[in-house]
Amino acid sequence: MIPDFAKDMIANWRLGHIATADQEGRPNLSPKGTFVVHDDATIGFAAIRSPDTLANIAVRPEVEVSFVDILTRRSVLLKGQARIVTQDASDFPALSRPYRKLWPDLTLHATAIVVISVTSCRPTCSPAYDVGAESDELRAQWMRQINNINIQHKSAEVTHAD
Repeated sequence: MIPDFAKDMIANWRLGHIATADQEGRPNLSPKGTFVVHDDATIGFAAIRSPDTLANIAVRPEVEVSFVDILTRRSVLLKGQARIVTQDASDFPALSRPYRKLWPDLTLHATAIVVISVTSCRPTCSPAYDVGAESDELRAQWMRQINNINIQHKSAEVTHAD
């Protein structure tokens, strides 16, 4: 269900934006930086500072998650059913193992692991590809942009430090 390109994107860009809805159908979009692939049909994240996301999943477990390669402007959209595994659940120790390995200090603050059974997975990409853009040129362009942003931030830090 989860193809290799999607597994690679999740491993390289762990930040996913998860869309949930509350009881009345009001949307919530939340970035989560601790996504892992558990197996060919399951992803998950450590629930840290996630009260709205957890509350929404408790009443409406259908979710969508988007991962974006900010350099090539390619992305993957996964849909599925989420379940909340709390620290007192019998499967929590086994499920939390990859999170503790990747983020040992951060996962001490996890109140739960959210496990998503993926029902669909599809790639998406920037309209720039429709007009002939290539991944390598987009990557180079956005690397320059990121470098410029970093230079601006460093300048601002020096200016504000005085």
